[in-house]
Amino acid sequence: MNKIPRSYTSPRISRRTVLRGAGVAMSLPWMESLPAFADTKTPQAFPKRFGVMFMGTGINEDHWSATGQGADMKFGKTLESLEPLKAKVNVIDGLFVKALTGQGIHPAQTGSLLSGAKISKGAIIHSGVSVDQMLAATIGQETPLQSLVLAGEQPMTGYHETNFSLAYSSHISWQTPDSPVPVEVYPALAWDALFENRGSLLNLSVLDRVKDRAEALTKKISSGDKYKLDEYLTSVREVEKRVDGMRKSMEAAKDAAKGKNTSIHMMERPANGLPEDQREHARLLCDIIAIAFQTDKTRVASLVLARDLSAMIYPWLKVMDGHHAASHDNLSAAYERISAFHLGQLSYLATKLDAMKEGEGTVLDNSCLMFLSNMWAGRKHDNRRLPLVTVGGLGGELKTGRTLSYLDAPDEERKMCSLYLSIMDKMGVKLDKFGDSDTRLKNL
Repeated sequence: MNKIPRSYTSPRISRRTVLRGAGVAMSLPWMESLPAFADTKTPQAFPKRFGVMFMGTGINEDHWSATGQGADMKFGKTLESLEPLKAKVNVIDGLFVKALTGQGIHPAQTGSLLSGAKISKGAIIHSGVSVDQMLAATIGQETPLQSLVLAGEQPMTGYHETNFSLAYSSHISWQTPDSPVPVEVYPALAWDALFENRGSLLNLSVLDRVKDRAEALTKKISSGDKYKLDEYLTSVREVEKRVDGMRKSMEAAKDAAKGKNTSIHMMERPANGLPEDQREHARLLCDIIAIAFQTDKTRVASLVLARDLSAMIYPWLKVMDGHHAASHDNLSAAYERISAFHLGQLSYLATKLDAMKEGEGTVLDNSCLMFLSNMWAGRKHDNRRLPLVTVGGLGGELKTGRTLSYLDAPDEERKMCSLYLSIMDKMGVKLDKFGDSDTRLKNL
């Protein structure tokens, strides 16, 4: 069992200027002219963030590739959206979770993807504390929210034919070995958690609640920072408007569900208030993570873009089958388009974070975003190697612009948990052992 460390010491981080209003405290991004940030120009002075994005049932391995290093890196078709960011990307091949091999398909390949623990069959679920929640329990002590745990679709219930709970297929974040973290699928509820929206405040714009403080602040900062503040507030307003649109759909779905004596969680989209177009949904969830990282509301986030056994359909990609069914023909052009779409959400979030200046770098420079799936090839349910990409350098702690292959290494040197130990090290959380590993990943 992975134990959460009892103590954590972070590097000194200067306080952030906060706009306070009715029931809300809104942290501001880094601005050079504010006294609060006078001593926070170096990467080491800024908070480090970790985000993980998951797409179930593997990728099209014919188009998932990367060669070369630095400026000479070349990406396969699925990874092409990362081209503008390649100096900040690592493509890592050959890692796996040994405890999830040879146990069966789907939930048995997903249940401890972020912990490396041995999972249990039957009515009592048992996994391990996931790496994101291990971080959340430590560095999360310094932020209003320990973590954001989001998903693009509702979790499943019941059991798979292999007698593993479908909870394993629906969740990657586990707060205890016996309890996955509930996923939030509704952008409005995720937004409310960020900005303490409740009761009568649900009808008030976050920006309207801090308007007076924002106007007073503009008189104290440089012209360059005024532009940065305006740009930030505009981006918050834009996301808030889109959230409000989805809030109306969610409330209408609740009313409809009451009339049918059911729950919105039991209804199919879009009747359940979730957008029929997954593009809109995924982008908004990414935008919420970006704002949460920029304003230091949380430093840990996970997003299940498409769960294992997902039935998502993608009409705009001209794919007629659901996600899981399409993965059984994972070498098809159709499934490549599905894989590229989800990898594109990583690129979208990374690009947003890279546009957020923080000292001499960006929020992305002080973050690590990780994209992975629970298997390599859906047609074979092969999880002896996993597709994996990281973006961001954790304040210079993580070298980037590399392709790293561990395919020819012995199994002891191919453990995902060795990667997790290395990432936690670089974020100031030191453990002797995590999951099935007590060694760090070589060459990281």
